[in-house]
Amino acid sequence: MSAAVTAYRLGPVEEIPAGEGRAYAVNGERIAVFRLRDGRLRAVSAVCPHAGGPLADGQIDGEIVVCPLHQHTYDLVTGCSRSGQPDLRSYAVHADADGQVVVEM
Repeated sequence: MSAAVTAYRLGPVEEIPAGEGRAYAVNGERIAVFRLRDGRLRAVSAVCPHAGGPLADGQIDGEIVVCPLHQHTYDLVTGCSRSGQPDLRSYAVHADADGQVVVEM
């Protein structure tokens, strides 16, 4: 038996500038949603497991986010650490027909 998936609407995609991220509180968890320069969305845990850095403030490219505190890197699709830290949780995310960011948990 698989766990139920719940979709949460977070707000308009336009609230996230291309190439940046925003943190959201969703169902008791902090999630960082990133809007890549090509328009794709990615979502991972918003807190770096190393020292609690705010990942939504980190630098991104098409594949990784860099924590602004100590430059630890994480894959934006899988949440896997590329610098030896514990992995992040990743989330399915998309924009719906109304232009709203929707994350699935």
